[in-house]
Amino acid sequence: MSTRVLVADDSSTMRKIILRSLSAVGVEAVTEAADGEEAVAKFNPGDFDLVLTDWNMPGKNGLEVITEIRKEDANVPIIMVTTEAEKSRVLEAIQAGVSDYLVKPFTADTLREKLEKHGC
Repeated sequence: MSTRVLVADDSSTMRKIILRSLSAVGVEAVTEAADGEEAVAKFNPGDFDLVLTDWNMPGKNGLEVITEIRKEDANVPIIMVTTEAEKSRVLEAIQAGVSDYLVKPFTADTLREKLEKHGC
């Protein structure tokens, strides 16, 4: 079974970079969301093995995406993809239920390590 990933980022360029990185590590089953509201709308428990979400998005931001998804699925790994590396923000994300953190820019190898860490 292939890993199914939901990617939420308002930057189409960043989504392409993430998709290329996922493809490089063998993940082809990817659903894109152009913002947080679309990500929450597309998420159904059991449909995805992993969620990658940007922090800063219009509509719902990454924290709101995490909070909404956690209401539906307490176990799906959620990785915050962001340039926001400040400690206070990391704690906020952890309290919201984020599983891990991927700081931009990242390499396919870093992404692979995160996927493996979360069983994907």
